[in-house]
Amino acid sequence: MRFLHTADWHIGRRLHGFDLSEEQKDAFQQIETAAKKYQVDGIIIAGDIYDRKLPAEKSVQMLNHMLRQLNLKDHFPIYAISGNHDSATRLSTGAPWYRDTNFYMHTSVAQSFQPVELPDVQLFLLPYFEPFEVQQYFQDSSLKNVSLAFDAIVSKMKTLFDPHKKHILVSHFFASGSSQTDSETQLKVGGLAAVPVDLLSAFDYVALGHLHGKDAIHDPKIQYSGSPIKFSMSEAHQKKGFFIVDTDHIQDRTFVPLKPKRDVQQISASFEKLTDPKFYQQLNCDNYFGFLLKNQKPIPNVMQRLRKIYPHIASLSRAAGYEINVDYDGENGAKLKKANPMEVLNQFYQKVANEPLSDQQKQWAEDALQNAHDGRKKP
Repeated sequence: MRFLHTADWHIGRRLHGFDLSEEQKDAFQQIETAAKKYQVDGIIIAGDIYDRKLPAEKSVQMLNHMLRQLNLKDHFPIYAISGNHDSATRLSTGAPWYRDTNFYMHTSVAQSFQPVELPDVQLFLLPYFEPFEVQQYFQDSSLKNVSLAFDAIVSKMKTLFDPHKKHILVSHFFASGSSQTDSETQLKVGGLAAVPVDLLSAFDYVALGHLHGKDAIHDPKIQYSGSPIKFSMSEAHQKKGFFIVDTDHIQDRTFVPLKPKRDVQQISASFEKLTDPKFYQQLNCDNYFGFLLKNQKPIPNVMQRLRKIYPHIASLSRAAGYEINVDYDGENGAKLKKANPMEVLNQFYQKVANEPLSDQQKQWAEDALQNAHDGRKKP
């Protein structure tokens, strides 16, 4: 059988305040097109379908449209689980009749022991869980961390294995030895939430969600699909996409890249270079950018000036901070009150920026001082 493995859609997510719904819709359309092209037998969504447990109405409408399109119109079976960002209760609404259209949404540990039976495959859908839920299910208070809980879960699953079929686990967790990025919620405390990969050896394929990079772990049978789009600057250099998995050739699974509607780029350069047409005309200025400025001197209205060229600046920081060298010269309050304000400002700026105020800056300062002086005269 052939599956499309995706995860971490995070519908409703924002990037430093920017709405990513258009990027998410575009990625979905590419996933749908690929599912038809590769003629897959089903679509695996390994958790974190929403970005919040209480998604906005707009996010609910968007996801409903996507799932209807894939399942009711395109007639693809869907095998989905809830992740740590999802509300299991909300996602499970309607689940009892989903199966009539081959839409399997598992949101509890108990459901993971009801494998989806396909002609040559058993699919075990294990959602994100807290150890307490597993303690309750097995009536065993000793299952105090994720590793112990996972061991108990897999042991029970193995009793349900059909020896004549392949066994696929779909889950959402941090596999021991995986690498993370800034946009993923930390699921481990003192390492207790990291699942040892040797617990997964009984499965022919483990389709994971939670980590947003496809290369978070390298294992012939264990795979994170990664998220469809980039959700943070730490993901700027990641390749986004999904996997096509043939159960007869699991280790030869195919990664299919997605072309972003707007890419996320991180650039370290001087302000002068960023505003040079020869430089920015080589870029797609409509992308999301994180800039690391190499300048150390203050730059007036730096964000406003950059956004005239790059409208989607997600972050702006300095590579080495400001170059500031202000020494105490014996000034006191009485002396400063008698000094000319423009002279004080010019001396301060000279010390901070290592250059005098420009004529334009002087004019701005004089206008501001005049406005302040006029304001004092008003009754």
